[in-house]
Amino acid sequence: MKILAIETSCDDTGIAILEASETGEFKVLSNEISSQIEIHKQYGGVFPAMAKREHQKNSVPVLIKSLKEAGLLLPAKPVNKVETEKLQEILEREPELYKKIIPFFKKYQKPDIDFIAVTNGPGLEPCLWVGVNLAKALSYFWNIPIIATNHVESHILVNYLNRKEIKFPAIALVVSGGHTQIILVKKIGDYQILGETRDDAAGECFDKAAKILGLDYPGGPIISKLAEKAEPGRITLPRPMFNTKDYDFSFSGLKTAILYHHQKQNKKTQKDKQYIADMCAEIQQAIVDVLLKKTIQATKDYNAKTIILGGGVSANHELKTQLLMKLHEDMPNVEFLFPQIDHSTDNGLMTAITGYFHKKEVTNWQDLKADANLRVG
Repeated sequence: MKILAIETSCDDTGIAILEASETGEFKVLSNEISSQIEIHKQYGGVFPAMAKREHQKNSVPVLIKSLKEAGLLLPAKPVNKVETEKLQEILEREPELYKKIIPFFKKYQKPDIDFIAVTNGPGLEPCLWVGVNLAKALSYFWNIPIIATNHVESHILVNYLNRKEIKFPAIALVVSGGHTQIILVKKIGDYQILGETRDDAAGECFDKAAKILGLDYPGGPIISKLAEKAEPGRITLPRPMFNTKDYDFSFSGLKTAILYHHQKQNKKTQKDKQYIADMCAEIQQAIVDVLLKKTIQATKDYNAKTIILGGGVSANHELKTQLLMKLHEDMPNVEFLFPQIDHSTDNGLMTAITGYFHKKEVTNWQDLKADANLRVG
């Protein structure tokens, strides 16, 4: 079974091709990504209209690259006819994508693909629609069924890439620029959100904190790197909702505390490398402390056998290291799973894996829609 997967929920255009055996073993045939980080740096975050435009521009080139890497890019037969009228209707919202897809269909023939998996939510709606409409066009023209996938679930299930089984129940901590959620995973497809952020996600807090300190976007990797040069304990910031009896988060108060602390410093101190490093270390530790406290508590309360980490912030070294140490001390029998770094951020591969587990839930391309607020569970 081969699955072509499309991911455009935010600012990464990801297209992957995954081969799955009858016994559930995965072989990655390709996993191509076009990043927009350099474009959005000037805004300190993702600008949705610009991200949509870039997805339209990048989708077909990434598709070609992915098919070529998988050995599935084959020249079209001489009789390859393109019915442009229906495709124009499908891609009405994506004029730039339409201009690129017609030459693609004329030049290349249908690949040996069994399913098309696509992220239809949650995410930035303008971005989601590009991937959804691309999937619809491919499904219509190639007559290949579509599987709609949930972006948050994909961050959880990517942990299946190199293993056949995960012990349930599990607690999933999904942390990224748009999501911070603690999810009870009873089994694949059976989820319950136990807690989530009431305002900014952890990744957003990293980005906004970096902007306050005059650092580049995205903030998480830069803050993590500079924190290594810190002198611990010189700065103290609050841990919002640390002692509440729930699994919810709030990072807007931390962001405000960072801003006020920074504004109180004179201009020389604000630019001092040691001050910035100390701030980075405390910002990172404040976020990690809250994430750990809530995740460990949920694991105990629900007698979970596994903790699953997912999302872009899962690449944070301190988060993984401190969570692993905490489990070793308090719950040595609980397994800890996290994706390799290049599978932490958004990518088509995680969409493909989720598509595999939902292969019996095919969606008619005419009925497929993007849902920016799609929930897991």
